[in-house]
Formats: sequence, C-alpha cells, structure tokens
Amino acid sequence: MALRTDDISINTIIGKGSAISGNMKVNGFIRVDGDIDGSLETDGNVIVGENARIRGNLTAKSVIIGGIIKGNIKANESVKILAEAAVIGDIISRKVQVDGSAIIHGHCISIKDEAEFGKTSGEYLQSKAIKEKVNL
Repeated sequence: MALRTDDISINTIIGKGSAISGNMKVNGFIRVDGDIDGSLETDGNVIVGENARIRGNLTAKSVIIGGIIKGNIKANESVKILAEAAVIGDIISRKVQVDGSAIIHGHCISIKDEAEFGKTSGEYLQSKAIKEKVNL
C-alpha cells in the first residue's frame, strides 16, 4: 500500500491480530491493522490496513482505507479508498478518491470549498442524528 503524507510519524499502531472493543479517541497519526469494534476519532491521519476491520464511525483529518469499515467516515481533508477496500456507510470529506474495484455502500459528500463543506457536512450530520433518534 503506497502512502504519501505530510505527517510521517505514527503515534498509535493497532497491530494485526489485535482487537479492541469500545470507542477510541487518540491524538495524531494512527495505523490500524487489527479490528476495532467501536468508533475511532483522531485529529490526525488514519491508515486502515488491508487486514483491518472497523465497525464504528471514523473521524480524522485524512483517511487511507485498505480494509473494511462498517460505519460513517468524516475526514476534513481527504479519503482514499484502495482497490480491495470496502466502506459500508456514509463518507463526508473535502476530497474522495476511490480505486477501481473498491466497494462503497452509502452516501458520499465531497465538497472542495472549506466553508461550503463545513455548512453542508454540519447539516447532513444534524439530519442523520435526528433520523437516528426517530428510529430508536
């Protein structure tokens, strides 16, 4: 998996064969090669390795996905979904790149303009929260 990023120092690694149950909030760059059953939030970049599985929402600065995510993704800068990856959930980012045979099952909002992105993503997240409360 080719990676080019500004921040090259990884602060947190969840190794292959590791499993975490529960929500996580970390600082900085994180690489996930194991399984997370819960949401992940960081102010940095995220790499989801090809063997990784996340069942929960993902919030980050930017995301590169090689594995499977079953949950919504919000990345302020970019989302790149590699060829063997799958996302079952909604994607909100300023830039989205999807390789040829990747799978996306959900909505995708991609707006380059920062102000318009903030407004639209806020409205979308609010309407989604209202729908979830109604369906409880």
